[in-house]
Amino acid sequence: YAIIALGYTMVYGIAKMLNFAHGDVIMVGAYVCFFATGQFGLPPLVGVLLAMVVCTVLGMVIERLAYKPLRQAPSLAVLITAIGVSYFLQNSALLLWKSDPKVFTSVVGTGSVKLFDGQLTVTHVAIVTVLACVVIMLALTWFTGRTKMGKAMRACSEDKAAAQLMGIDVDRTISMTFAIGSALAAIAGVLLCSTYPSLMPTTGSLPGIKAFTAAVFGGIGSIPGAMLGGILLGIIEIFAKAFNTNISDAVVFAVLIVVLLVKPTGLLGKAVREKV
Repeated sequence: YAIIALGYTMVYGIAKMLNFAHGDVIMVGAYVCFFATGQFGLPPLVGVLLAMVVCTVLGMVIERLAYKPLRQAPSLAVLITAIGVSYFLQNSALLLWKSDPKVFTSVVGTGSVKLFDGQLTVTHVAIVTVLACVVIMLALTWFTGRTKMGKAMRACSEDKAAAQLMGIDVDRTISMTFAIGSALAAIAGVLLCSTYPSLMPTTGSLPGIKAFTAAVFGGIGSIPGAMLGGILLGIIEIFAKAFNTNISDAVVFAVLIVVLLVKPTGLLGKAVREKV
């Protein structure tokens, strides 16, 4: 959830649009890695890198064809387009790869670490996922704060028109944002299917929606907030499943409603005042 939420918050923080097709880009990344490692026998690392490349290109194509023409359109039009792109990717996957579940082979392995005399078991996938999340969060924080492109992204986030007047290529900056978010989606898809091996054309839909909830929970637009929200939401869901499996999804979305009512900006989000 945290890694997916980081992709959501990157796109929203800079482009101010909710890319609901993000969950389906996750699915594409998982399929690319599945065929690269399973069908063509490539090493897991090569499969992950190939998935990142394909998803990066896919994200840039989606932005160029679907979202760029709507740069000045109302937010509702962009939202409807995002839902349309999501359905397009899902149905394209159904045509290409059919609807039968496929068993994804973990790129990390099936090993685990036992702690406290075997009372606590932590899988290698879980360890790699947490480490990857922390590294990605730190890398994104450094990138947006220290690099020229990162500063351009922050400028576009503040005011696209003013950024363009200062010589920033807004279209290129937004395309780069989609590229980074889509590359993160590929990593999330591979780790998701390494944890839950069933791979289908709807693999990323529900996790994508929950990750959006996590981004709102932590403060959408905030990179540390996205990670915090994803981890906390995962903990809440696990405890809800331990209590009653049937209500775990309801609890997750109840968290979204409570956050929107109590603190709409999220845990680490900041309220922004606008002069009218």
